[in-house]
Amino acid sequence: MKQKNNQPLVKTRKFLSVPIVTVASLLVVGSTFIPGTPSVQADQYDEQIKALTQQNSQSQAVVDSLQSQAASYQDAINRLQSQISALQAQINANIAEQTNLQTQIQANQIKLNQQRAILGDAIKSMYVDGSITTIEMLATSKNLSDFVDKEEYRTTVQNKVRETLNTITKLQNQLNSQKTQVDQLLKDQQTQQGALNSAQAQQNQLLAYNQGQQATYNQQISNNQTAIAGLHAAQAAANRRLGGNAVAGDPNHGGYPARWDSPAPQDSMFDDWGMYNRECVSYTAWKVYQTFGYMPTWGWASQGNANQWPEAARRSGIATGSTPRPHSVAISMSGYYGHAMWVEGVSGSTIHVSQYNYDLHGHYSEMSIDGSGLVYIYFQ
Repeated sequence: MKQKNNQPLVKTRKFLSVPIVTVASLLVVGSTFIPGTPSVQADQYDEQIKALTQQNSQSQAVVDSLQSQAASYQDAINRLQSQISALQAQINANIAEQTNLQTQIQANQIKLNQQRAILGDAIKSMYVDGSITTIEMLATSKNLSDFVDKEEYRTTVQNKVRETLNTITKLQNQLNSQKTQVDQLLKDQQTQQGALNSAQAQQNQLLAYNQGQQATYNQQISNNQTAIAGLHAAQAAANRRLGGNAVAGDPNHGGYPARWDSPAPQDSMFDDWGMYNRECVSYTAWKVYQTFGYMPTWGWASQGNANQWPEAARRSGIATGSTPRPHSVAISMSGYYGHAMWVEGVSGSTIHVSQYNYDLHGHYSEMSIDGSGLVYIYFQ
């Protein structure tokens, strides 16, 4: 299995602030990553699965952030709508008042015209237009009392009509002033309503864009989940090509230290030799140390991938070969990272091995497989 300290297998392209990996981009890595071919080892799929899982986690974080933004946009839209509705109610009330004032103005104008006509008729009927002089009126009166009564009546009628005219004119002026104020208020309110509508439209655009981004990221997550399912199937097939049936085996997990084992998550820490915990190379490094008392720190030296171990061993003066021996490390060179197993026993061409991460979840297992075609490292 791999040592995660090396360069990542997948190069991604960027969409906004989150890396995107499509299903198609996972079909070829170098010239080896073709799911289902005999040359691919399961650990290679494990790297791809973890890369997709990490990208899904990043995408989900962006979706969560977008949902928070969407809630903020929706809140702003709701508040704007509340303001728009309240303003519209005021506008409707002012329009009704405007209509009522206009009706009153028209009615008062009719009254004003009528009173003016009455005044004109009264003046004519009482000869106050100057056609009869005061002397003539006095001469035609039966007596002085009759003249005084006529004069007082004329004055009273004239004053009453004029008072009515003044009252109506004053009311008319007030109504016109109120209407002018209402007209200006309506104009201001309609301007304000236009600004609110514009702000609401902008928030709706932001919300629609936000929801489009959410849909894009959710689709990416769904695509990656589909790819992960395919990779799990291909990885399981690659493991099965080793030819053995994995069993739980030793309940003590070959003595693998508990501080690196479950419940600690896989790849959450380094062991003493620079390997990530619960990987095949971490387990075989421990078995070498447990059995022989030493183990080179190949992980820190960026030689921790399983298929790097044979060359690292030769450079360190440690023998390698093709013949299985008990307490040797068996290396499958297939795939991008290879796979490391601890040889528990040998029976002819069959070897019994213990290992970690054969099940793709960083667990201990044992199995018997055909030992041919593997590279063995003899640490003793």
